[in-house]
Amino acid sequence: MESQPKISAFSASSSAGINHDPLENILRARSSNGAAQNLQELSNGEAHLKPVPARLESETSSVLSSGRSTPIPEDAPPSAHSIQHARRERRRRMFPTVDYESRVSHFDPQSQHRDFRGFFTLFWIGLFIMVLTTALRNLKDTRRVLRTSIFSMFTKAPLELAIADLFMFLSTIWSWGRSGYMLQHVLQAVWLAGWVHLPFHLEWQWTHQVFFTLHSLTMLMKMHSYSFYCGHLSECYKRLRTLDENNTKVEPTEDADLREALAFEVTSPSGRVTYPKNLTLYNFVDYLFCPTLCYELSYPRTDRIRWGKVAEKAAAVFGCIFLLTVTSEEFILPILAEAATRLESVNAYSDIALILLESISLLLFPFMVTFLLVFLVIFEYVLGAFAEITCFADRHFYSDWWNSTDWLEFSREWNIPVHRFLQRHVYGASRRHMSRPIATLTTFLISALAHELVMFCITKKLRGYGFVCQMLQLPIIVVQRTEFMKSQKMFNNIMFWSSMIWGLSMISALYVLI
Repeated sequence: MESQPKISAFSASSSAGINHDPLENILRARSSNGAAQNLQELSNGEAHLKPVPARLESETSSVLSSGRSTPIPEDAPPSAHSIQHARRERRRRMFPTVDYESRVSHFDPQSQHRDFRGFFTLFWIGLFIMVLTTALRNLKDTRRVLRTSIFSMFTKAPLELAIADLFMFLSTIWSWGRSGYMLQHVLQAVWLAGWVHLPFHLEWQWTHQVFFTLHSLTMLMKMHSYSFYCGHLSECYKRLRTLDENNTKVEPTEDADLREALAFEVTSPSGRVTYPKNLTLYNFVDYLFCPTLCYELSYPRTDRIRWGKVAEKAAAVFGCIFLLTVTSEEFILPILAEAATRLESVNAYSDIALILLESISLLLFPFMVTFLLVFLVIFEYVLGAFAEITCFADRHFYSDWWNSTDWLEFSREWNIPVHRFLQRHVYGASRRHMSRPIATLTTFLISALAHELVMFCITKKLRGYGFVCQMLQLPIIVVQRTEFMKSQKMFNNIMFWSSMIWGLSMISALYVLI
């Protein structure tokens, strides 16, 4: 009873008019002006989703823990001492506690969470459901599980395709030599024209022809990189030998610096290989099998081949090809065949436009699936399998192109091996003789011609739709690179995906139907 007046006096002197609970007055902390202001901002929601600085955190803890800043009177109730002890220590409570802190959601742009592999699994489950429902529908309608028009193409002349591909691969060895600069260009152009003409002459199916054409373009880029880079190294080596023949006793500083630069140029980054010791058949064949289009004296390597990974990648390749075939067989060819039949019976431009728009809309989802499967089968599984077989350690074949906000960013991140080749052997070589805009135009022009060649081999029609659409990316990039548009990242990504999906369907429909 004697402690009550003391407690009341302490309460009146410390926080009169604010709180009349003696226990709360005992436990109330003395706070500095800065800490009190920070706490007030936190309570008003002004620090929503913002990290609390370490200094503020310490000040806040001192404000909330009275036992550290305000002494407890000796005659305080036992509960005050217990609460003081509880505020200093953390332990499990009798009632379940929910811990809250300042953090953002997983999909927030500021989130550090980057693992979305569950969606990758969901993608494959969705494709499995698509195949299952398609098989059940076919079984009900035709008493057959799957349509086989495209599957039957794989069985026509497979040995002929294998022999031609082998000879095409072996014919690249002629570039393992020292030919003239212009002669290399002429020979490579003739080489490509001959191998592109062969499938037309043999009347192959489009499945064989597109594979053979893509492989021919790959080998062409490999030959070009090998011959021209080795030609550059040959010139550097000759200049280095010329400097060695200099008989002057005191070498000029310029020659010493040039000698060091040339020696560095003809030596690999790892320091293990030096030109011309790389000019061996083994080195060239190893380069042909490595998943890269740019020749270097040496590459980073892994310690061993993981054959389990090779088997996994190989199985995934055949699985993707199966899904691509089912998607084309069930969701693309029927739509195009029906549209072609309808177009034969109409003459009005409005009716033709309506049929085309309807066909394009029906092809949007199938071509989106096809696009993603083609990306996976090439850049994740085929290149990954060859990287594992050759112990090629750099597996950076693509970047996060799905977050692209303009076409230039997409061209850099979607196909990194081709991007490096174009940057090194087309854009880089062009910049020596022309301005940056003209070099960029030249790079896009060559890329568009290569894409048009592939579409010509698939459809056997030379229309130029793909060429025009790819060249139209240049003015679009100029607009996307303005200060205002660069800040609209979400809008640009939406436009990228919309134009990608719509463009694939539209170009395919135009090539086949018009």
